[in-house]
Amino acid sequence: MSAEKTDATAYSTSNGGFFDVSDNDGESNQVPLQRKLKNRHIAMISIGGVIGTGLFVGTADSLMYGGPVGMLLGYIVMGSIVYCVMITLGEMVAFLPIPGGHIKLAERFVDPAFSFTMGWNYCYSWMITSRLLTFIVVPAEISAAALLINYWNQTVNNSVWVVMCLVVVLTINMLGAGAYGEAEFIFASIKVITITGLIILGIAIDLGANSNHDRIGFRYWKNPGPFVQYDGIEGAKGRFLGWCAVLMQAAFSFIGTEIVAIAAGEAKNPRRTLPKAIRRVYIRILLFYIGGTLVIGLLVPSNNPLLKLTSSTARSPFVIAIEAAGIKYLPSIVNACLLTSAWSASSSDLYTASRAIYGLAASRNAPKFFLKTTRNGLPYVAVLFCASFSLLAFMAVSTSAGSVFLWFSNMTAVAGLMTWFGISVTYLRFYKGMQVQGIDRKTLPYYTNLQPYAAWWGAVSTITICVFSGWYVFLKGNWSTVTFVTNYILLITWPILYIGALFYYGTKPVTAEDMDFTSDLAQILADSYEELPPKNKMEAFWQWLVSIAAPLGNF
Repeated sequence: MSAEKTDATAYSTSNGGFFDVSDNDGESNQVPLQRKLKNRHIAMISIGGVIGTGLFVGTADSLMYGGPVGMLLGYIVMGSIVYCVMITLGEMVAFLPIPGGHIKLAERFVDPAFSFTMGWNYCYSWMITSRLLTFIVVPAEISAAALLINYWNQTVNNSVWVVMCLVVVLTINMLGAGAYGEAEFIFASIKVITITGLIILGIAIDLGANSNHDRIGFRYWKNPGPFVQYDGIEGAKGRFLGWCAVLMQAAFSFIGTEIVAIAAGEAKNPRRTLPKAIRRVYIRILLFYIGGTLVIGLLVPSNNPLLKLTSSTARSPFVIAIEAAGIKYLPSIVNACLLTSAWSASSSDLYTASRAIYGLAASRNAPKFFLKTTRNGLPYVAVLFCASFSLLAFMAVSTSAGSVFLWFSNMTAVAGLMTWFGISVTYLRFYKGMQVQGIDRKTLPYYTNLQPYAAWWGAVSTITICVFSGWYVFLKGNWSTVTFVTNYILLITWPILYIGALFYYGTKPVTAEDMDFTSDLAQILADSYEELPPKNKMEAFWQWLVSIAAPLGNF
């Protein structure tokens, strides 16, 4: 059955693109996805493409519940998980950069039912889950954008801001992968410059560069303290629970790191571009997330009332710190940069969701009309379908925008963690197949000496965090039906989807001996080429900038 499935969905190629020929009903005018994402696009997408409101706004909740040290430790633990998942994914996707990314790889190395489950989980992790399985992150980012705009003006109805954000996001995605890559390059550059500048500014403020020339140092680690006693629970138990509360928000901040796998099908020179992108992941984790949370913990006390997100507006901890330092005008400038971050993350979310559902259709796990593309290879049906669920962001109009953001972020975190779990399981099967078939991993475009231990850490840690994600609703007096549902509905649907797909497709797990490591390789190798030397100083500078991470490539 699995062999027939592989044959049925064999990829055909044209002009460096891939498309599924099994669902075209003999038509010859199906236009494939085109490789339009350049090296610099993939580079900036991997470094800053999905740095969004989780880091800039969501860290307020982490600081409030975990304290400065609790928040920092939470992000360090989650950062280790993300790094392991990314080097795990990188080894597979650099070897087989095909449309659908890890969703198609799961079909090859686990079984079609597992691919079906991963694919639909990934789709609704990028859109929204309400009463039915619909889709998540885009509304979360747009809701957060409404929060950020409310910083300036709370008199205008949130629906105006939601419509504005939707128009920006949809326009970018309807212009195609090339336009998305250019827009994301600009947006991600703004985000990288912003977070880097904020970290440097934060260090300066901490050392006394403020209106009072007051050297803050580690003052807030002493008072109100390094940890927060969660829900007033005293002792080590309360501090541990505060740290646990940080993990889910930290997961939301990191969700989307795996976007380079979905972009692989539209990346130029993928076997050279993708390994470079994977090697840059540690920069994002150490500099932006660990460095950012460290600075936030130094500048803002965990008991600051402005950290609370349940009101109609919200302020980034960075903005709170700059205001406290008495620096005029800069808070508004920073907030504007954070707003572009929300737009950027929303654009990336919609791009990812549309390509994921395209990959599902290519695997016959979604209706074939999602394979329809324009003459330029834009899967417009998939884009419009996914964008329609962004209308759920209008919940921010009738409900507290802060509460909506927290609901969406909880669901996104769980769905994202389950995606990482699926990636880790897929790699463990990939690793086993390599061993059985005698393939030397050192011959791959990208490999790491940390395997298979990194994949095991990714699989065990993600499923454990998901199981305990909603623990706080079971504390006495803390029961919340909405919180329980948003934390566990996606965890519950995973086995339901998988078991249902097993019965529907009647498939069995792919054995290590039968795993397919050769299909599509010829075209992938044909799409690889030696990069030309830089033509000018700007290109030379860019090549130097993106190569600084190379020394850690095969650690």
